[in-house]
Amino acid sequence: MSLSAYRQTIKHTETPRAIERRILAEINAELTAHRDGFDRANSNAEKLAILSGSLRSALTRNLKFWTALRLDLISPGNQLPENLRANLINLSLFVERQVASVLAGKGSVGTLVDINASIIAGLAGLQQQAA
Repeated sequence: MSLSAYRQTIKHTETPRAIERRILAEINAELTAHRDGFDRANSNAEKLAILSGSLRSALTRNLKFWTALRLDLISPGNQLPENLRANLINLSLFVERQVASVLAGKGSVGTLVDINASIIAGLAGLQQQAA
């Protein structure tokens, strides 16, 4: 089976929550790979060197994910409870600030990893309840 056919099959068999969980887990694995090195770096030069590798790309993907989630949350058709939507929107704004802070060499990648892990666990719980 070709790669494009495989991707098409996944789109038809995965629920939206499963897709969100899978994408966020992939991003979180990338962030986790850089967490200790970045968060333990003693100088901005060390942090910038780590950012010049694949961490910057992982941060960009993380930001895109949270931005897309926020856009979905504010759409009129979103069916999540209002208080949950508000909390997730606030969390997405925090993630945006945290990503900017990390890109400036000041924030913690570990904070982003922890937030993502909590959301991944929540999405897994939603999948189990739906089954």
